[in-house]
Amino acid sequence: MKFVVRGQTYYVEMYGNGQPLLLLHGFTGSCQTWHPFISTWSQHIQCIAIDILGHGRTDAPAAIQRYDIETVAKDIAMLFDRLGIKKAHVLGYSMGGRLALTFAIRYPQYVQTLILESSSPGLKTEEERIKRCEEDERLAQFIEQHGVASFVDQWEKIPLFSSLQRLPKDVQKQLREERLQHTVVGLANSLRGMGTGAQPSWWGALHQLTMPTLLICGEDDEKFCRIASEMVQLLPNGTLIAVPQAGHVVHMEQRERFGTLVQQFVLRGGLLHGD
Repeated sequence: MKFVVRGQTYYVEMYGNGQPLLLLHGFTGSCQTWHPFISTWSQHIQCIAIDILGHGRTDAPAAIQRYDIETVAKDIAMLFDRLGIKKAHVLGYSMGGRLALTFAIRYPQYVQTLILESSSPGLKTEEERIKRCEEDERLAQFIEQHGVASFVDQWEKIPLFSSLQRLPKDVQKQLREERLQHTVVGLANSLRGMGTGAQPSWWGALHQLTMPTLLICGEDDEKFCRIASEMVQLLPNGTLIAVPQAGHVVHMEQRERFGTLVQQFVLRGGLLHGD
């Protein structure tokens, strides 16, 4: 389905019935990210996957300011209103996790529980943010100069994704195809407008989040497990699960474990087995 929100067309997929679960993919991802889980989750949960602005079949506007993470969070709030959703569970991975967190902070009335996979609240200092914006600008220019395929070639080689080499070749191929479907404008402007350096730092706002919050990281992803460990100390109702034999992309590296964790957390209203 497609919905126009403040002049931008968003692509949305909806499956099943039950409590709504909003699914927000990572940078270079799309609704396709969640397809391996839909058949199981949708038996008990209404799954709502969207292509985030600049990705997949959603519009990729030329105006960089349109990608501002709070602006996109407002789009989601308006999309909820359009769909008649009063409250939902919200799951976000990496960039989608930062968007999910932004949405929960700005529109907590819509969020029943929050699940953040391999995500962060942004950077703590202005110096870190400036440096990251400069790095993302260089990446954006690389995409514009060399195209999406050359960028994906480089992106696949960064240390953050090294553990994906353990996956079967056909699964790696599917991920590459998902990444290659994007546009130069969409990816470059997502880096500029919605990058970790461009967004506000939410570290000081974590104490406001009273909804049950599940942080998922892969044990082999030391950086994001460290961030999650700091976050869980600041969340009033937070739980951290570090998944063994997984890196940054837990949902691909340990699909069954990830799928079970999410379903259990949603259906139990923020409780996991043994809580």
